[in-house]
Amino acid sequence: MKRRIGVLPESLGLFDDLTIGEHLLLTAQIYGLGRQQSKKRIEQLLRVLSLTEGRNTFAGYGSHGMRKKTAFAMALLPNPEVLFLDEPFEAIDPATSKIMRDLLVGAAARGITVFLTSHILPVVERIAHQFVMIRGGRIVWNSSAAELPRSLEELYLDLAEPPVSEELEWLASGQS
Repeated sequence: MKRRIGVLPESLGLFDDLTIGEHLLLTAQIYGLGRQQSKKRIEQLLRVLSLTEGRNTFAGYGSHGMRKKTAFAMALLPNPEVLFLDEPFEAIDPATSKIMRDLLVGAAARGITVFLTSHILPVVERIAHQFVMIRGGRIVWNSSAAELPRSLEELYLDLAEPPVSEELEWLASGQS
């Protein structure tokens, strides 16, 4: 079962003392990919995710974005049947976010099931086909994209986490 899934955990699951390239090589070996197949996929992922120049950077010295892209590449590398992604778009620049969205939409179109959690609702609204909102461990909304009565953000604010509204009179008033 483990060989059929790809995971991007919240903690990213990286080793500080391995380079970006070593993480991908290790992932390929764990999933039993052949040498030529591994090399081709790793080179493509490094290029597409703009990690080629950082391939020899130790994960412990990489930026959060670099680390996130590495973990994302590790999840995609084995061409899994199912992807589980925890906050894949958090702390990602707009260009990388678009690349990741496009890769996920393409993967889903080719039959890969993608489960993701995210608080970046405009991105989720553009790519997801099914939405489930949870509050306090209970499902408060479950529908297809076509069944959304209004924006995902408005629905979230109504059902999952209504915002606290309080005026901060002192903010920008010139008082310390």
